Amino acid sequence: MADSDLANLSDQLALGTVLLYVVAMVGYALDLGFGRRRTRAEAERTEPAKVLVGAGGGETAAADAPAAGEEPEERAERDWGRFAVLINLLGWGAHLGTLVTRGLAAERWPWGNMYEFLTAIAFAAVTAYLVVLARYKARFLGAFVMVAAVIALGVATIWLYTPVGPLVPALKSYWIAIHVTAAIVATGAFTVGGVATILYLVQSRREERGASGGALAMLPGSEALDRLAYKVTMFSFPIWTFAIIAGAIWADEAWGRYWGWDPKEVWSFVTWVAYAGYLHARATAGWRGRRAAIISLVAFAALLFNFFGVNYLFSGLHSYAG
Repeated sequence: MADSDLANLSDQLALGTVLLYVVAMVGYALDLGFGRRRTRAEAERTEPAKVLVGAGGGETAAADAPAAGEEPEERAERDWGRFAVLINLLGWGAHLGTLVTRGLAAERWPWGNMYEFLTAIAFAAVTAYLVVLARYKARFLGAFVMVAAVIALGVATIWLYTPVGPLVPALKSYWIAIHVTAAIVATGAFTVGGVATILYLVQSRREERGASGGALAMLPGSEALDRLAYKVTMFSFPIWTFAIIAGAIWADEAWGRYWGWDPKEVWSFVTWVAYAGYLHARATAGWRGRRAAIISLVAFAALLFNFFGVNYLFSGLHSYAG
């Protein structure tokens, strides 16, 4: 029997999470905007100072006033960045509370349907971003990851919402805590890698055109974005591999076979092959840049289709996910 109070609390926390992520998204965007102005001010300050020589031989540096006037912009950029991270962390805490209270209300792991699964994937993506932020100082990803998280939570709440209830019989196994958790973590991390890949393609095109203005000027160089996407994918791929292996073991326990070419199994394998091709191309053929990025995005598209398309366009043993 579901606990209605905890279920209602979970729903309220979900709404609060969306609001906090929206505020964080705006904060990250302002961080990029002020950072752009700061970069331009620093470029101006590096120009030779104009010196005025008076009748008595005295000198006056005309650049003193602009340098003093730039400090509030630097401070504003720093403050917006810290504000965005703080609100992001508060949203992450509310997001965690959403999942925990949902699980407690149902007395099970809180990923037994599409609503719960997508909510958990969004949480995994935000968690992966916070790890990348702490390790690589990649605050520039914040606005874009928040967009993805808000869209995911919006879709889950508006179109996929399912009241708290028991698991279907096929999911009543301890393997849900192993197989599904691994799939959620890998999908969330792949999402961050996909965001970095898209930004790489945008930035490389800007560099080719010689563009220097706009908020995207605060992004690192295309090579740095390419390396970041690669590192995140390197982390995600073994977890996705483990998720497929764990799923096969669970399938043997539940249905008496490790592999049955069910649509979900097929597309999970297609996703694995695509990401394996991306990593193999980089490791052996020395592929960098746009060609590798295209393979990565094809793999990410297969991942998204595995979640949305397979659940709604095909019928199979995993149809209970819809």
